[in-house]
Amino acid sequence: MNENVPKWLIPGRVYDVLKWLGLLVLPACAWLFGTVGPAWGWENVDAVVLTLNAVGTATGAIIGASAISAWKGGTDEK
Repeated sequence: MNENVPKWLIPGRVYDVLKWLGLLVLPACAWLFGTVGPAWGWENVDAVVLTLNAVGTATGAIIGASAISAWKGGTDEK
């Protein structure tokens, strides 16, 4: 394996964006859609909220795996 390949899974900037999406944007969008959707009579509100929450959870798992990998000895070199 190449010595220059970092041990973490995703770069720092991508990590920051995914963390912002997974911890703030997607849950807020799920809550907003779940609250406003029924009031406007939108169809499939439950499916959309479930999907947004699933994507947020998957994003959290990805950034968590990267954080654990970096914590175990990876470097954050650019």
